[in-house]
Amino acid sequence: MQLRFPTAPDKQEHFETCEKFEVLDQLTSFVHSLMEKHFHNRRDWSPNDFLPADERMTEDQEKRLAVLRERARGIPDAARVAICLNLITEEGLPHFHRLISAHLGENSIWNKWNFLWTAEEDRHGCLLRDYTREARIFQYRHVEFMQFAYQQAGFTPSWDKDPYRVFVYTTLQERATQWSHYNTGKVVSEDEPLLYGILKCIAGDESKHFMFYRNIFKAILNLDPNRALQSALTIMPAIDMPGLTMPHFKEMADVVRRIGIYGPHDYKKIVEESIEFWKIETLTGLNEMGRQAQEKIMKIPARLQKIAEYLDFKSTKKTFDFNFLYHREFALE
Repeated sequence: MQLRFPTAPDKQEHFETCEKFEVLDQLTSFVHSLMEKHFHNRRDWSPNDFLPADERMTEDQEKRLAVLRERARGIPDAARVAICLNLITEEGLPHFHRLISAHLGENSIWNKWNFLWTAEEDRHGCLLRDYTREARIFQYRHVEFMQFAYQQAGFTPSWDKDPYRVFVYTTLQERATQWSHYNTGKVVSEDEPLLYGILKCIAGDESKHFMFYRNIFKAILNLDPNRALQSALTIMPAIDMPGLTMPHFKEMADVVRRIGIYGPHDYKKIVEESIEFWKIETLTGLNEMGRQAQEKIMKIPARLQKIAEYLDFKSTKKTFDFNFLYHREFALE
Protein backbone atom coordinates (compact mmCIF):
# COMPACT_ATOMS: atom_id res chain seq x y z
CA MET A 1 0.00 0.00 0.00
CA GLN A 2 1.56 3.28 -1.07
CA LEU A 3 0.43 6.03 1.27
CA ARG A 4 1.56 9.62 0.96
CA PHE A 5 2.32 11.20 4.28
CA PRO A 6 1.29 14.86 4.17
CA THR A 7 3.65 17.46 5.51
CA ALA A 8 2.88 18.25 9.14
CA PRO A 9 3.80 21.50 10.90
CA ASP A 10 5.91 19.69 13.50
CA LYS A 11 7.64 16.33 13.96
CA GLN A 12 5.20 15.05 16.59
CA GLU A 13 2.17 15.68 14.39
CA HIS A 14 3.93 14.13 11.41
CA PHE A 15 4.78 11.05 13.49
CA GLU A 16 1.17 10.65 14.65
CA THR A 17 -0.10 11.05 11.10
CA CYS A 18 2.24 8.31 9.88
CA GLU A 19 1.04 6.01 12.66
CA LYS A 20 -2.57 6.67 11.66
CA PHE A 21 -1.80 5.63 8.10
CA GLU A 22 -0.27 2.44 9.48
CA VAL A 23 -3.61 1.76 11.20
CA LEU A 24 -5.42 2.30 7.90
CA ASP A 25 -3.02 -0.17 6.30
CA GLN A 26 -4.33 -2.82 8.69
CA LEU A 27 -7.86 -2.28 7.33
CA THR A 28 -7.10 -3.27 3.74
CA SER A 29 -8.96 -6.59 3.83
CA PHE A 30 -11.86 -4.98 5.68
CA VAL A 31 -12.17 -2.30 2.99
CA HIS A 32 -12.19 -5.04 0.36
CA SER A 33 -15.10 -6.73 2.13
CA LEU A 34 -17.02 -3.44 2.44
CA MET A 35 -16.54 -2.75 -1.26
CA GLU A 36 -17.80 -6.23 -2.16
CA LYS A 37 -20.88 -5.62 -0.02
CA HIS A 38 -21.33 -2.23 -1.67
CA PHE A 39 -21.20 -3.78 -5.16
CA HIS A 40 -23.72 -6.41 -4.12
CA ASN A 41 -26.22 -3.94 -2.66
CA ARG A 42 -25.94 -1.01 -5.03
CA ARG A 43 -28.40 -0.31 -7.82
CA ASP A 44 -26.83 0.22 -11.22
CA TRP A 45 -28.56 3.19 -12.82
CA SER A 46 -27.92 5.96 -15.33
CA PRO A 47 -29.21 9.55 -15.52
CA ASN A 48 -30.65 8.61 -18.89
CA ASP A 49 -32.98 6.15 -17.13
CA PHE A 50 -34.81 9.14 -15.68
CA LEU A 51 -34.40 11.66 -18.49
CA PRO A 52 -33.80 9.87 -21.79
CA ALA A 53 -32.03 11.91 -24.46
CA ASP A 54 -31.54 9.30 -27.14
CA GLU A 55 -31.72 9.83 -30.87
CA ARG A 56 -34.51 7.28 -31.00
CA MET A 57 -37.21 7.74 -28.36
CA THR A 58 -40.41 5.86 -27.76
CA GLU A 59 -43.69 7.72 -28.03
CA ASP A 60 -44.19 7.37 -24.29
CA GLN A 61 -40.74 8.83 -23.54
CA GLU A 62 -41.41 11.80 -25.79
CA LYS A 63 -44.74 12.48 -24.07
CA ARG A 64 -43.22 12.31 -20.60
CA LEU A 65 -40.55 14.85 -21.48
CA ALA A 66 -43.09 17.11 -23.15
CA VAL A 67 -45.16 17.47 -19.98
CA LEU A 68 -42.19 17.78 -17.62
CA ARG A 69 -41.79 21.56 -17.83
CA GLU A 70 -45.47 22.21 -17.28
CA ARG A 71 -45.55 19.95 -14.25
CA ALA A 72 -42.33 21.51 -12.85
CA ARG A 73 -44.02 24.92 -12.76
CA GLY A 74 -45.67 23.81 -9.54
CA ILE A 75 -42.39 23.46 -7.64
CA PRO A 76 -42.35 26.20 -4.95
CA ASP A 77 -39.49 28.68 -5.02
CA ALA A 78 -38.28 27.61 -1.57
CA ALA A 79 -37.96 24.03 -2.84
CA ARG A 80 -36.13 25.31 -5.93
CA VAL A 81 -33.55 26.86 -3.62
CA ALA A 82 -33.00 23.46 -2.00
CA ILE A 83 -32.67 21.83 -5.43
CA CYS A 84 -30.09 24.43 -6.49
CA LEU A 85 -28.13 23.93 -3.27
CA ASN A 86 -28.14 20.16 -3.76
CA LEU A 87 -27.12 20.48 -7.41
CA ILE A 88 -24.12 22.72 -6.84
CA THR A 89 -23.04 20.72 -3.80
CA GLU A 90 -23.00 17.52 -5.87
CA GLU A 91 -21.03 19.23 -8.60
CA GLY A 92 -18.35 20.08 -6.03
CA LEU A 93 -17.24 16.46 -6.11
CA PRO A 94 -13.64 17.03 -7.36
CA HIS A 95 -12.73 18.73 -4.07
CA PHE A 96 -13.51 15.57 -2.15
CA HIS A 97 -11.77 13.30 -4.63
CA ARG A 98 -8.66 15.42 -4.18
CA LEU A 99 -8.86 15.33 -0.37
CA ILE A 100 -8.91 11.56 -0.29
CA SER A 101 -6.58 10.76 -3.18
CA ALA A 102 -3.89 13.27 -2.14
CA HIS A 103 -3.04 11.29 0.99
CA LEU A 104 -4.14 7.69 0.44
CA GLY A 105 -1.89 6.74 -2.44
CA GLU A 106 -2.31 5.77 -6.06
CA ASN A 107 -2.16 1.97 -5.83
CA SER A 108 -4.22 1.20 -2.77
CA ILE A 109 -7.67 -0.19 -2.06
CA TRP A 110 -8.53 3.24 -0.65
CA ASN A 111 -7.96 4.88 -4.00
CA LYS A 112 -10.04 2.20 -5.72
CA TRP A 113 -12.89 3.12 -3.41
CA ASN A 114 -12.26 6.80 -4.07
CA PHE A 115 -12.57 6.32 -7.83
CA LEU A 116 -15.75 4.26 -7.40
CA TRP A 117 -17.22 6.85 -5.03
CA THR A 118 -16.29 9.61 -7.46
CA ALA A 119 -18.02 7.85 -10.36
CA GLU A 120 -21.18 7.29 -8.34
CA GLU A 121 -21.27 10.83 -7.02
CA ASP A 122 -20.66 12.25 -10.48
CA ARG A 123 -23.95 10.72 -11.61
CA HIS A 124 -25.77 12.73 -8.96
CA GLY A 125 -24.55 16.06 -10.32
CA CYS A 126 -25.17 14.95 -13.91
CA LEU A 127 -28.72 13.84 -13.17
CA LEU A 128 -29.64 16.97 -11.21
CA ARG A 129 -28.16 19.18 -13.91
CA ASP A 130 -30.03 17.26 -16.62
CA TYR A 131 -33.27 17.57 -14.69
CA THR A 132 -33.00 21.26 -13.82
CA ARG A 133 -32.09 22.22 -17.39
CA GLU A 134 -34.87 20.08 -18.86
CA ALA A 135 -37.45 21.37 -16.36
CA ARG A 136 -36.44 25.04 -16.79
CA ILE A 137 -36.80 25.91 -13.10
CA PHE A 138 -33.91 28.41 -12.86
CA GLN A 139 -32.43 31.38 -14.65
CA TYR A 140 -29.62 29.05 -15.50
CA ARG A 141 -26.76 31.43 -16.25
CA HIS A 142 -26.76 32.51 -12.60
CA VAL A 143 -26.62 28.88 -11.46
CA GLU A 144 -23.67 28.25 -13.75
CA PHE A 145 -21.77 31.26 -12.40
CA MET A 146 -22.48 30.09 -8.84
CA GLN A 147 -21.11 26.67 -9.69
CA PHE A 148 -18.00 28.20 -11.27
CA ALA A 149 -17.40 30.50 -8.29
CA TYR A 150 -17.82 27.56 -5.91
CA GLN A 151 -15.25 25.45 -7.74
CA GLN A 152 -12.87 28.39 -8.04
CA ALA A 153 -13.07 29.11 -4.30
CA GLY A 154 -12.05 25.54 -3.54
CA PHE A 155 -12.58 23.53 -0.39
CA THR A 156 -9.58 23.23 1.91
CA PRO A 157 -10.81 22.18 5.36
CA SER A 158 -8.47 22.11 8.33
CA TRP A 159 -9.07 18.38 8.86
CA ASP A 160 -7.88 17.18 5.46
CA LYS A 161 -4.42 16.07 6.66
CA ASP A 162 -5.77 13.84 9.44
CA PRO A 163 -7.10 10.58 7.93
CA TYR A 164 -9.21 9.83 11.01
CA ARG A 165 -10.95 13.19 10.77
CA VAL A 166 -11.61 12.59 7.07
CA PHE A 167 -13.70 9.52 7.90
CA VAL A 168 -15.58 11.23 10.73
CA TYR A 169 -16.44 14.12 8.44
CA THR A 170 -17.48 11.97 5.50
CA THR A 171 -19.72 9.90 7.79
CA LEU A 172 -21.58 12.95 9.05
CA GLN A 173 -21.60 14.76 5.71
CA GLU A 174 -22.89 11.80 3.70
CA ARG A 175 -25.72 11.29 6.17
CA ALA A 176 -26.63 14.98 6.06
CA THR A 177 -26.58 14.93 2.26
CA GLN A 178 -28.78 11.84 2.22
CA TRP A 179 -31.36 13.55 4.44
CA SER A 180 -31.21 16.73 2.37
CA HIS A 181 -31.95 14.91 -0.89
CA TYR A 182 -34.65 12.70 0.58
CA ASN A 183 -36.44 15.50 2.41
CA THR A 184 -36.27 17.76 -0.65
CA GLY A 185 -37.89 14.93 -2.57
CA LYS A 186 -40.72 14.72 -0.06
CA VAL A 187 -41.34 18.47 -0.35
CA VAL A 188 -41.72 18.30 -4.15
CA SER A 189 -43.37 14.86 -4.39
CA GLU A 190 -46.92 16.12 -4.97
CA ASP A 191 -45.89 18.68 -7.61
CA GLU A 192 -43.19 16.66 -9.34
CA PRO A 193 -43.13 12.86 -8.87
CA LEU A 194 -40.23 12.44 -11.32
CA LEU A 195 -38.00 14.70 -9.24
CA TYR A 196 -39.08 12.84 -6.13
CA GLY A 197 -37.90 9.60 -7.73
CA ILE A 198 -34.61 11.20 -8.76
CA LEU A 199 -33.87 12.54 -5.29
CA LYS A 200 -34.91 9.28 -3.65
CA CYS A 201 -32.46 7.41 -5.90
CA ILE A 202 -29.62 9.81 -5.08
CA ALA A 203 -30.41 9.59 -1.36
CA GLY A 204 -30.13 5.80 -1.64
CA ASP A 205 -26.59 6.12 -3.00
CA GLU A 206 -25.66 8.56 -0.25
CA SER A 207 -26.95 6.14 2.36
CA LYS A 208 -24.60 3.42 1.10
CA HIS A 209 -21.65 5.82 1.11
CA PHE A 210 -22.55 6.87 4.64
CA MET A 211 -22.57 3.25 5.83
CA PHE A 212 -19.15 2.63 4.24
CA TYR A 213 -17.54 5.58 5.99
CA ARG A 214 -19.10 4.98 9.41
CA ASN A 215 -18.01 1.33 9.31
CA ILE A 216 -14.46 2.41 8.48
CA PHE A 217 -14.34 4.78 11.44
CA LYS A 218 -15.79 2.11 13.74
CA ALA A 219 -12.92 -0.16 12.72
CA ILE A 220 -10.46 2.68 13.40
CA LEU A 221 -11.96 3.12 16.86
CA ASN A 222 -11.39 -0.55 17.59
CA LEU A 223 -7.73 -0.33 16.60
CA ASP A 224 -6.76 3.11 17.90
CA PRO A 225 -9.55 4.40 20.18
CA ASN A 226 -7.68 7.18 21.98
CA ARG A 227 -6.52 9.07 18.93
CA ALA A 228 -9.72 8.27 17.04
CA LEU A 229 -11.81 9.86 19.80
CA GLN A 230 -9.64 12.97 19.77
CA SER A 231 -10.09 13.27 16.01
CA ALA A 232 -13.85 12.77 16.32
CA LEU A 233 -14.03 15.45 18.99
CA THR A 234 -12.57 18.06 16.62
CA ILE A 235 -15.21 17.33 13.94
CA MET A 236 -18.47 16.43 15.67
CA PRO A 237 -19.42 19.72 17.40
CA ALA A 238 -20.12 21.27 13.96
CA ILE A 239 -19.35 20.53 10.32
CA ASP A 240 -19.13 22.94 7.44
CA MET A 241 -21.10 21.48 4.56
CA PRO A 242 -19.12 21.25 1.31
CA GLY A 243 -21.18 24.00 -0.31
CA LEU A 244 -20.00 26.56 2.22
CA THR A 245 -17.98 28.57 -0.31
CA MET A 246 -20.73 28.89 -2.93
CA PRO A 247 -22.39 32.28 -3.42
CA HIS A 248 -25.61 32.76 -1.40
CA PHE A 249 -24.87 29.63 0.68
CA LYS A 250 -25.88 31.16 4.02
CA GLU A 251 -29.23 32.40 2.72
CA MET A 252 -29.92 29.14 0.87
CA ALA A 253 -29.14 27.09 3.98
CA ASP A 254 -31.52 29.30 5.93
CA VAL A 255 -34.30 28.56 3.43
CA VAL A 256 -33.58 24.84 3.65
CA ARG A 257 -33.76 24.99 7.46
CA ARG A 258 -37.00 26.97 7.51
CA ILE A 259 -38.87 24.57 5.22
CA GLY A 260 -37.81 21.56 7.27
CA ILE A 261 -35.38 19.90 4.87
CA TYR A 262 -32.19 20.09 6.92
CA GLY A 263 -31.07 22.10 9.93
CA PRO A 264 -29.49 21.98 13.39
CA HIS A 265 -32.08 19.56 14.81
CA ASP A 266 -31.24 17.11 12.02
CA TYR A 267 -27.51 17.44 12.61
CA LYS A 268 -28.03 16.69 16.30
CA LYS A 269 -29.85 13.47 15.37
CA ILE A 270 -27.01 12.49 13.03
CA VAL A 271 -24.44 13.02 15.78
CA GLU A 272 -26.52 11.00 18.26
CA GLU A 273 -26.90 8.21 15.73
CA SER A 274 -23.14 8.13 15.12
CA ILE A 275 -22.30 8.13 18.84
CA GLU A 276 -24.63 5.16 19.33
CA PHE A 277 -23.34 3.20 16.32
CA TRP A 278 -19.71 3.76 17.29
CA LYS A 279 -20.55 2.81 20.91
CA ILE A 280 -18.52 5.74 22.14
CA GLU A 281 -20.15 5.80 25.57
CA THR A 282 -19.11 2.22 26.37
CA LEU A 283 -15.51 2.30 25.11
CA THR A 284 -13.10 1.14 27.81
CA GLY A 285 -9.35 0.88 28.32
CA LEU A 286 -8.78 4.48 27.31
CA ASN A 287 -5.92 6.70 28.40
CA GLU A 288 -6.54 10.07 30.02
CA MET A 289 -6.79 12.00 26.74
CA GLY A 290 -9.12 9.35 25.34
CA ARG A 291 -11.39 9.49 28.38
CA GLN A 292 -11.54 13.27 28.22
CA ALA A 293 -12.45 13.16 24.53
CA GLN A 294 -15.09 10.50 25.25
CA GLU A 295 -16.70 12.64 27.98
CA LYS A 296 -16.72 15.74 25.79
CA ILE A 297 -18.22 13.87 22.84
CA MET A 298 -21.06 12.57 25.00
CA LYS A 299 -21.93 16.20 25.88
CA ILE A 300 -22.13 17.35 22.25
CA PRO A 301 -25.81 16.44 21.62
CA ALA A 302 -26.96 18.57 24.56
CA ARG A 303 -24.99 21.53 23.19
CA LEU A 304 -26.42 20.99 19.72
CA GLN A 305 -29.93 20.91 21.17
CA LYS A 306 -29.38 24.28 22.82
CA ILE A 307 -28.05 25.75 19.58
CA ALA A 308 -31.05 24.44 17.63
CA GLU A 309 -33.50 25.79 20.20
CA TYR A 310 -31.77 29.16 20.21
CA LEU A 311 -32.04 29.41 16.41
CA ASP A 312 -35.71 28.48 16.62
CA PHE A 313 -36.28 31.13 19.27
CA LYS A 314 -34.54 33.97 17.43
CA SER A 315 -35.99 33.06 14.03
CA THR A 316 -38.55 35.52 12.68
CA LYS A 317 -40.38 35.78 9.40
CA LYS A 318 -37.96 36.61 6.61
CA THR A 319 -38.22 37.52 2.93
CA PHE A 320 -35.85 35.95 0.40
CA ASP A 321 -35.04 36.52 -3.25
CA PHE A 322 -32.35 34.96 -5.44
CA ASN A 323 -31.04 35.97 -8.84
CA PHE A 324 -31.37 32.41 -10.17
CA LEU A 325 -35.12 32.70 -9.42
CA TYR A 326 -35.44 36.07 -11.19
CA HIS A 327 -35.49 37.83 -7.80
CA ARG A 328 -39.03 36.65 -7.05
CA GLU A 329 -39.66 37.39 -3.39
CA PHE A 330 -41.03 34.77 -1.01
CA ALA A 331 -41.41 34.83 2.76
CA LEU A 332 -40.81 32.05 5.28
CA GLU A 333 -41.44 31.82 8.99
